[in-house]
Amino acid sequence: MKKLNYRFPTESRSETLLTSYHTTAQRKEAIRCTISRRLLGRIGDDLPSEDDVVDFYITSGIKKMRLYDPNQATLMASYARLSILELILGVPNQDIPVLASDFSAAVTWVQQNVIPYTPGVYIRYIAVGNEIEPTDPIAPFVLPAMQNIYNALESIAPSQALQYQINVSTAIASSLLGSTFPPSAGAFSESANSYIVPIVKFLAEKRAPLLANIYPYFAYIGDPMNIDISYALFTSPEVVVQDGPFGYQNMFDGMLDAYYAALEKVGAPDVEVVVSETGWPSDGGIGATVEHASAYYQNLIRHVHTSGSPRRAAWPIQTYLFAMFDENLKGPAETERHFGLFSPNKQPKYPITFL
Repeated sequence: MKKLNYRFPTESRSETLLTSYHTTAQRKEAIRCTISRRLLGRIGDDLPSEDDVVDFYITSGIKKMRLYDPNQATLMASYARLSILELILGVPNQDIPVLASDFSAAVTWVQQNVIPYTPGVYIRYIAVGNEIEPTDPIAPFVLPAMQNIYNALESIAPSQALQYQINVSTAIASSLLGSTFPPSAGAFSESANSYIVPIVKFLAEKRAPLLANIYPYFAYIGDPMNIDISYALFTSPEVVVQDGPFGYQNMFDGMLDAYYAALEKVGAPDVEVVVSETGWPSDGGIGATVEHASAYYQNLIRHVHTSGSPRRAAWPIQTYLFAMFDENLKGPAETERHFGLFSPNKQPKYPITFL
């Protein structure tokens, strides 16, 4: 999660609600009524077991999950329960160079982390990396790794046509946008173009979405004197930003449409944006309260179930809530420990309804 590059002066029918679960740190991210887990690694020493988490998803009626790495215990628990969970399955950043450089490694990765769990677990997206910057040493390896994993899906089980069932993408941060305000001015930064444009062309060719992490919270705390918190929390009673024919009553839509404007500018107007992370902390910093977190999540869920963004009014908004559980070993910012919808004992921190 990185600070948003959003410059404000002052789904959409959701297919379901999504949340992210990190065995170690778990983020709930919703919009299609789905739960995803973040980094199945454990950035907490008091988190539920994988079996308990999967059971909790099932009993809570949450059918979607984001795994930041292919945690075998969670995959096996999902498969054993025939839960038909729908997953974003992550490739950890550190694994990308090997998968990019060696096709056989990509084949092995798919054989170990995908094939054993289908069709009992529906892996909808494979996210090759999370928030990789163009200047990161592994940046040149992201697209080749995506291509190798796609080709591995195609070659391993041609009769299943997995490459058409599972979309291969990557999750990016808003720092790749050089311009974000007004939303119609959204554009990838000059320094990011050589990295992201070939990836976007791959996504357009394969009809796969771009995964984007969107945090109005970080935009708000970056300029709290000029951004009204009601705009960030979906509680503004009127349009705050008028951008040509599009009126924006909440910051989430503005940030999402900045991505769509950026995609249009690089010739990819048909690439969908799936919000792979969004959330609001309940403690630890400016504006981080239980009341604000509750308002953000509940209003977001309601919003994505009723409308699309102004620029893509007919497109459902898929969104994953970050996070499922608080993670007491995360940092360095104190807020990082308080993004969970639930405490590690699985008790909700505030009332929330997944429509």
